[in-house]
Amino acid sequence: MKESRTGHYDLEDRTFTFAKNVRAFAKRIPKTIANIEDTKQMVRASGSVGANYIESLSKKDFLMRIRICRKEAKESRY
Repeated sequence: MKESRTGHYDLEDRTFTFAKNVRAFAKRIPKTIANIEDTKQMVRASGSVGANYIESLSKKDFLMRIRICRKEAKESRY
């Protein structure tokens, strides 16, 4: 796992990789009516993880967005 300049794991890269991996997985799912809708939601939720992470402006906002990221990641997994 790559570390950033500050010594912390680079969550921006990790969330981007997560979204890419979800999309690769989504391409392998059979195209049924039910799967199409579920796959769309899974892809949206996985992309939202990284989008929310990079949008934080302040420490207070960061904490709120990290909670949203966690929720979206759990939704993607479900």
